[in-house]
Amino acid sequence: MHRYFFLFLILFTTNLFSQINFESDKLTKITYLVSSNGNTDENQNPIWVLADKEKTLITSRDNFQGNGSFPFEMTFIQPDVKSYSQFAFLNSTESISMKDLESIGKQEFELIDETKKILGYNCKKAKTMINSNTIEIWYTNDLRIKGGPSVLGADLGLVLEMVRNGNYAIQAIEIKKEKVKIPEIILNSKPIQLEKIDYQDKIWKSRFTTIPVFENQLIHWSEEFEPRENVMRFANGTIAVKKIKFPKLNTKDQIFVQLIEQSNGDAYDRTGTVFLIPTDKKQSFLDGLQNGAKYLPVFSNGNGKEYQGVVATENFEPLVELMRFFTPFGVKHFNDRLTLKGKVWQDSVMYRQDIAHFADLMSEKEAYIGVFIGNYDKGGHQISMEITIHKEEASNSPLKKIVPLFNTLNVMEMAGQEYGTMFDSENGLIVEFELKENLKNTKLRYTTTGHGGWENGDEYLQKKNTVSLDGEIVFDLTPWREDCGSYRLYNPVSGNFPNGLSSSDYSRSNWCPGTVTNPFIIDLGDLKKGKHKIQVQIPQGKPEGSSFSAWNVSGVLVGD
Repeated sequence: MHRYFFLFLILFTTNLFSQINFESDKLTKITYLVSSNGNTDENQNPIWVLADKEKTLITSRDNFQGNGSFPFEMTFIQPDVKSYSQFAFLNSTESISMKDLESIGKQEFELIDETKKILGYNCKKAKTMINSNTIEIWYTNDLRIKGGPSVLGADLGLVLEMVRNGNYAIQAIEIKKEKVKIPEIILNSKPIQLEKIDYQDKIWKSRFTTIPVFENQLIHWSEEFEPRENVMRFANGTIAVKKIKFPKLNTKDQIFVQLIEQSNGDAYDRTGTVFLIPTDKKQSFLDGLQNGAKYLPVFSNGNGKEYQGVVATENFEPLVELMRFFTPFGVKHFNDRLTLKGKVWQDSVMYRQDIAHFADLMSEKEAYIGVFIGNYDKGGHQISMEITIHKEEASNSPLKKIVPLFNTLNVMEMAGQEYGTMFDSENGLIVEFELKENLKNTKLRYTTTGHGGWENGDEYLQKKNTVSLDGEIVFDLTPWREDCGSYRLYNPVSGNFPNGLSSSDYSRSNWCPGTVTNPFIIDLGDLKKGKHKIQVQIPQGKPEGSSFSAWNVSGVLVGD
């Protein structure tokens, strides 16, 4: 069906029939077109309504003739008994249905004292409100048929025109008697009948591809663990990695990673990351996971420390960070520890991030996808994660090119990888890299968060991040979050202070407990092939006793 019709249909309908048995082969067929702001797309797929005196079928030309794309729906109305069914074809062999016995009878209209003729038939006007939308319909009783392009107004008569908010309309353009042959896909289908909510969920999920990654996976500090098929655990269980096979991806595809987290015993806010392990070079981060951090290439900037696996080299690419997230203080596991009047603790946290920029690293490949949550708790955290692919119009444009550059987030923290403390040196982080070809419309996807959880730690102090490319400053900004109090209901055991604030309320260096940290997109223009240098400088605070500050920064180039 036309995409605007589907939008309209969702507002009013949800289901169709299990068997069509019209009164005769000679049916009334009404054809409708959609217009927006007075403009009509002449190439659209028209809505068809087929009706006799007792029943009405809502479909479209292409779907009824077998030329539609899956999934598609049809609606079967029995106006006199005020019921309708929705019927969905998920593919050529799978179909589902749902029956609604209440919605039509509950429709309320204001009958307006206005009339007009549409296609020669006398029409009356009615008005209603649906989800804050004003809907005006024009219906006729001349044909002794009830129905229309949706179930709205099906009990009034035959709806010939429907207008939403004065600018979106569905209008009948032709009415004629016709001998209709019901398509085989309808007659031969044996739909599974579902409850309304299950039907809607099935339809929704059929519109995109879901790739399960982890289900109820524990990310915890423990030598004891439940073996999971194809799941690799590292750093005493604080890292889980799985090889995922991806379909062919298009430049216009929308791709999302979604992770749901609950505490399974750890009460604290922890750094988390979803990452992809590049394996195109001679050496990969997987070597370090399997054999130890000492097997990763070392970066040093003169401050006396060595940092493993954080920058790109000729033979190594660091982890590509797909999403950085932060766990809240004990969501779910500790919900019963503190009861506050007027507050209901959330059951879990859902993190969701657009990762379409990274399509080239996944398209038609088997990629290693991993999750890290830093913790030393035997219960730790429980996560479920999936990647969804939402297809758009096909495009012949090549996928964006990805050049991984740096990632100082020490996902192997529990296996000895050094913290990102290199910013205590004026040199900060320096990455020298060589482009093998020109890179146009280049962006640096830069994610940064400051850490050091005490009064003078960088977690609670504003620190400017300066990024330079080939000696010129391209980014000079202080990353800071002031909305942390918005997520209080995810933090049942966040510490409460005498001033009436909770620890989770306090502003932080670009993160809050229970949130995703979004990347900064830095425009670099066109980069020529050859050698380049990126430098990141942050005035990191000095240690105080055993406490110290650190910065987790990651960056990849994205370009054409």
